[in-house]
Amino acid sequence: MIATENKASIKGGEFLIKETSADQVFIPEEFTEEQQMIAATCREFLEREIWPRLNEIDSAKSPELISSLMDKAGELGLLGTGVPEEYGGFGMSFNTSMLVAETTGAGHSFSVALSAHTGIGTLPIVYYGNDEQKAKYLPKLATGEWKAAYCLTEPDSGSDANSGKTKAKLSEDGKHYILNGQKMWITNGGFADVYIVFAKIEEGGQTDKNLSAFIVERSHEGITMNEPEHKMGIKGSDTRQIFFNDCKVPVENLLSERGNGFKIAVNILNIGRIKLGAATVGGSKEVINNAVRYANERKQFNTPIAQFGAIKHKLAEMAIKVYTSETASYRAGQNIDDMIEDLKEQGMNDAQAKLKALEQFAIECAIMKVHGSEALDYVVDEGVQVYGGMGYSADAPMDRAYRDARINRIFEGTNEINRMLVVDMILKRAMKGELDLMGPAMAVGKEIMSIPDFSSDEEEGLFIAEKKVLRNLKKSVLMVAGAAVQKFMTKLSEEQEILMSLADMVIEIYAAESVLLRVEKLIGIKGEEAVSLQKEMALVYLHEAVEKINNAGRAAITSFAEGDELRVMLMGLKRFTKIEPMNLKNARRRIAEAMLAENKYIF
Repeated sequence: MIATENKASIKGGEFLIKETSADQVFIPEEFTEEQQMIAATCREFLEREIWPRLNEIDSAKSPELISSLMDKAGELGLLGTGVPEEYGGFGMSFNTSMLVAETTGAGHSFSVALSAHTGIGTLPIVYYGNDEQKAKYLPKLATGEWKAAYCLTEPDSGSDANSGKTKAKLSEDGKHYILNGQKMWITNGGFADVYIVFAKIEEGGQTDKNLSAFIVERSHEGITMNEPEHKMGIKGSDTRQIFFNDCKVPVENLLSERGNGFKIAVNILNIGRIKLGAATVGGSKEVINNAVRYANERKQFNTPIAQFGAIKHKLAEMAIKVYTSETASYRAGQNIDDMIEDLKEQGMNDAQAKLKALEQFAIECAIMKVHGSEALDYVVDEGVQVYGGMGYSADAPMDRAYRDARINRIFEGTNEINRMLVVDMILKRAMKGELDLMGPAMAVGKEIMSIPDFSSDEEEGLFIAEKKVLRNLKKSVLMVAGAAVQKFMTKLSEEQEILMSLADMVIEIYAAESVLLRVEKLIGIKGEEAVSLQKEMALVYLHEAVEKINNAGRAAITSFAEGDELRVMLMGLKRFTKIEPMNLKNARRRIAEAMLAENKYIF
């Protein structure tokens, strides 16, 4: 049996090599009444202010509408979730801020504006600002009196953020940095009062290797911008190119230390990634609500299409993916919260503790960004299909949902970049001795050369067979990753196809384990009969994960192994990706029928 650890000592990425017990994970059913009231406030705001005006928001010719809606959100306190109480915010726990992100995630273009302001726009000052900067900016950002934007991307620097060409040069009197450069895809650009701008400091004819970050106010001279971009989706989000032409920024507006901008960008993006994962859950649930209602209403052959097996299959799959993504998001969010509290008890200040915890779980942040955005893409695509011809009509809700969803696989680092980051971070931690992959990988290597163990399990408890499946799935990724590292050594980073296959294996393991643990914990609280549908959701997801992991493992192995090594590894993969079959069709039907009976997503 793999050892388990207490909550505070769990580290990022360790789920691959250590057993997690159900009592170690947080599940959404454990949100307090106060947290549920916060979510209800967010939903009421969407119902009252956003959903009735979606067409108006998307067709707005100027940023005033979104800005005024942000003001209303500020009045409700929705802009101060991550701001400490001493600066006029609410200082919510990380998982509470995730819940806000999830609920408002169904707000289409508005949710993009909201998350840009509260996340990448405000949090750099929360985590990296000095006392004077926090006192000046955070109270106004928390209320919405000032709006924020984040200026990192440039025409020639997207995923390679540190290659940006925007320069900052100290003025002759030493009182200002003079900024020159161009930024693009800047959310909230047209109405923001405060911009977090990344540039390289130039001095004595030499340019810094790493970015620095600056707090730039709209009132500073030398800022111009283009008209809003015309986009495929999120049309109501004010997205612009912004130009800095000899823009004078007071030296006291340098954020953190010189050359620390790239680290700021990376750490803030970690937050953005996992919160985007939560937001996609909120968007997905609303799409499922619409699809379920339409399936009950629409008749073909004198029968509601809800009665057709093909439609039930779609609705169930949509629900299973979203339920799993939600589960894994809050599991990771609570891990971050637990580590924050642990570090604060050890004497670390609040901002440092949060940054350290987020850095520790950067692997899970990247996993949830990929999983959530791709679950949403699946949901909106099938949502269009459930609607049929009406799904393609701009008069039905799936048109906007479909277009707006697509950006999420690009936001906060493309999913390809995030997949490679997942594997890169795991391997780097292993090389530093922070993650003991070598021992388990060597043990797996010996196991695939031994005779399989056909003895029956003697353990007792819930999901014994399924947990054995999970342990074997973890062995499969250790086997493939170990062989790939041995084959390519330091050049593995150049084998992007293999890295992405490995990432797919890791992502599916984390998701499948998370949903199984949630259901196990639920059964302990409510009893097995009360959560029979959730149990079926977890089992269906696990069966599908086994197939995906087998396919990804095979794709990776056949990319580099030959001869006897190829045969042995494929044999090992087959051994590690076995699961007892179940009737997935009937399970999906029961899941779909339960939603159809209540005419909404019910999980």
